[in-house]
Amino acid sequence: MTLDIWLLLGAVIVIAAIASVRIAHRSGLPSLLVFLGFGLLLGESGFGIPFDSPELAQQIGLTALAVILAEGGLTTTWSHVRRSVPMALILATLGVAVSIVVLALAVQGLFGIDRTTALILGAVLASTDAAAVFSVLRRLPLPPRLAGVLEAESGFNDAPTVIAVVLLSSSSHSSATLGTFLLETTVELIIGAAVGLAIGPAGAYALRRVALPASGLYPIAVLALTFVSYGGAVLLHGSGFLAVYLTALILGNSRLPHRAATRGFAEGAAWLAQIGLFVMLGMLASPEEMPSAIVPGLITGTVLVLVARPLSVVVSSLVARVLRLGRVSWRDQAFLSWAGLRGAIPIVLATIPWAADVDGSKEIFNQVFVIVIVFTLLQGPTLPFAARLFGVAAPGEIHDLSVESAPLEELKADLLQIKVPPGSRLHGVEIFELRLPAGAAVTLIVRDGKSFVPSATTRVRVDDQLLVVATAACRDQVERRMRAVSRSGKLAGWYGERGLE
Repeated sequence: MTLDIWLLLGAVIVIAAIASVRIAHRSGLPSLLVFLGFGLLLGESGFGIPFDSPELAQQIGLTALAVILAEGGLTTTWSHVRRSVPMALILATLGVAVSIVVLALAVQGLFGIDRTTALILGAVLASTDAAAVFSVLRRLPLPPRLAGVLEAESGFNDAPTVIAVVLLSSSSHSSATLGTFLLETTVELIIGAAVGLAIGPAGAYALRRVALPASGLYPIAVLALTFVSYGGAVLLHGSGFLAVYLTALILGNSRLPHRAATRGFAEGAAWLAQIGLFVMLGMLASPEEMPSAIVPGLITGTVLVLVARPLSVVVSSLVARVLRLGRVSWRDQAFLSWAGLRGAIPIVLATIPWAADVDGSKEIFNQVFVIVIVFTLLQGPTLPFAARLFGVAAPGEIHDLSVESAPLEELKADLLQIKVPPGSRLHGVEIFELRLPAGAAVTLIVRDGKSFVPSATTRVRVDDQLLVVATAACRDQVERRMRAVSRSGKLAGWYGERGLE
């Protein structure tokens, strides 16, 4: 196909995926299932578009994961997760190790596969998916500490699991001892953390002091800094994913210019990365091979959800208690066990042994694909029920407020900013004398660097900035009225001034 056709097809897929997000949001399902469905529809078993390169899928998948982790870090509020970080780190390290070992022992005994293949399968499934967790849990009314543990864990545990899968899939590490494996993993994590903790503050310092010529350059610069961190860590043989998450976490919680625009840009980039990633993974899958993976996939997924994940949570909670890092109640442990959502990340990780031509790797990919679809359908929609069942729901909890225009869009309204210039006859006019049409109101005035809500008798002054909410139906009328008063004062209508261009 020509480039034009590919662009058209890609645009149609993105638009259809965006439209499907609303359906997925209402049903409580992570959107990844819909995107995977698009990929299956486009693949060889659907429209027949060929895609069978696990190597390319691995590279694209890891890059998309870096974008998703960057967005996760940029949109995470440090004050909300700070108290949860110790427990999250234990879950992301010790918890991951426990999950890998327990699941590997179980599948080795159940299916009689060799130890390396069993460990690879355990490592692939050990990571909770940041995109799935963020999309579902940020809508649940949970206590801040519990929500913080789940969010921080999903951001931190990708790094050790990627390292584990890569090392286990490498032929040079097939005979490595446990000590060597743990040493290499630790070194990579330390290097990744060092790079992230260095570039994050340095980038924040630079952005606060560099006056860029356009506001749109700041979001690009922030995202570029996260990839500088990623690339630098990889070149130093460290964990790029830990580096990118820490860098994004620091930048997202720093006082940077145009923070709201940066968060919006990062969210848009992450959505685009998710759509492309999931559609690609759906195209890579072969539906005709899936039936043979259903039974082993369901058995493996059941062991993961009901045995490996709960044990990893229990062990991590005990260690946190011994280290006096906090006590995790059995109710919280039960919810943490059920809320360990798997998404596209395990499928991406499954392409690593496949690209390395590890024996049985295609079967691992098929099993992981089945597990992600079935258990996402099972766990995602039931999380609100699980929160109520275990008594961890917090309906009155105050959620983090995000600056969005969505409420205005629902009202079909716009937010107008009007600055009163020198010589304007708006100076001295009281708010009620503006006689704005129904559907419009002056909601805020910024004066001398301070903001306040005006009353009907508040007088407008030169250099004031007025924020006016106006419905689409009366916006033009508001603009004309404000121009008229600025030109001829509050009696502009009597003088025939209509505020026309």
